[in-house]
Amino acid sequence: EILLKIFSYLDAVTLLCTGCVNRRFYHLANDNFIWFRIYTTAFSPKRCNWKVNSAEKTAVSMKSLSVEDKEAGYWKKEFITKQRASVKAVLAQVLQPVNPDTGLPVKTKEALRISGLCWVIILKAKNGQEYVMEHTDVSVHDSSVTILWYGKNWPQLAMLAALDLCGVTPVFMDRSKAPSKNGPRWHSLIAKYNLSNLTESTMIGWDSLIRIFCLHPGLLVGLWKREEELAFVMANLHFHHLVEKSTLGSATVPYELPPHTPLLDDHPEYGLHGYQLHVDMHSGGIFYLCGTFRNLFTKKGSIENGYVKLVVIRFKNNTEHLPLIGKFGLSWRTDVFDGCIKSCSIMDVTLLDEYGKPFWCFSSPVCMRSSGPSDGPNFLGQTYCVDYVDSEGKVHVELVWIKETEEYFIVSLVLYLRTAKINQWFGTA
Repeated sequence: EILLKIFSYLDAVTLLCTGCVNRRFYHLANDNFIWFRIYTTAFSPKRCNWKVNSAEKTAVSMKSLSVEDKEAGYWKKEFITKQRASVKAVLAQVLQPVNPDTGLPVKTKEALRISGLCWVIILKAKNGQEYVMEHTDVSVHDSSVTILWYGKNWPQLAMLAALDLCGVTPVFMDRSKAPSKNGPRWHSLIAKYNLSNLTESTMIGWDSLIRIFCLHPGLLVGLWKREEELAFVMANLHFHHLVEKSTLGSATVPYELPPHTPLLDDHPEYGLHGYQLHVDMHSGGIFYLCGTFRNLFTKKGSIENGYVKLVVIRFKNNTEHLPLIGKFGLSWRTDVFDGCIKSCSIMDVTLLDEYGKPFWCFSSPVCMRSSGPSDGPNFLGQTYCVDYVDSEGKVHVELVWIKETEEYFIVSLVLYLRTAKINQWFGTA
């Protein structure tokens, strides 16, 4: 009784932290009477000049009578649920204005800041043990964020089975204060990865020190060449629904996107028209390509093998060809070494439909592979290709290395969109 009396003076944050001390404190800190008072103080109608009407009084008294009937921790869960709902409402308001050029929320960076969002990876060993690592560095770009983990205390790779990527936010958000890392925090699962997939088929590049592997969606894993152990982990997350995925899921279940309402297509026989593509290729804060392509279209006859072909840059049209700026490569670093893998970079793609809505978005590591000498009529040089594939489509980029100017030129850029995705988007067949 004395401990419960002491606990009754604690605020919600301190009470939740106290419950982490030991098993006895956990059960005492779940007391329904304490949490019911915290709940009603925080969420009951606050009126200064008007009396609470009889219906509200009756509702509160009925709730207090049922406090004993609820299972232990009921009102704690109710309080946290209501608190989470208020956080969701604040973030939804911040994310409401949309940039017509990108189709993405204007204030994504502000939402990341006020939510106190950070990201962790949870390394899961084969024996069930878990290792939680907080991010070391974050880089925010125009349409994506890159998160990096490195250090000296990685568990042995042979012990590990899986990796979970989670967003972490304070349970109690206070916009007037900097978020505290010591208070209760909420985990939102973004993606699960199987570490047994670190094989030759997923390796996309290497240098003298490391080999890098790409796991979908958007995860880059670097292994030391000599020891075959973890050197760093890099996650690349597109802004589209980033805040929701990082804050509104649970520790075991990812955030579920709202159901898509099919859009009206007045002339489906004409194919797709009025599409807009924004594509970035970057690494380490350096952008090699930053391009926006408007009024893209494709005809219904372009369907082949379950894909619709959307040509962005045509091989035969020299006026559309674009150079890559700077020395192409993917920068990496750890607490001991750093380097650059010349054949790789990060690609961000944002494809908007004719209504300006995000149709297909991703941020992922990609690699450039040699495809032999060019047979183009207007240029001579070694040709390379960059390919990306996921469940919604494919990207194929062709480049030529111009030796005289020492730069790459993009001579072809084609998107292949799955017809199943298009049919689902428009509710057609």
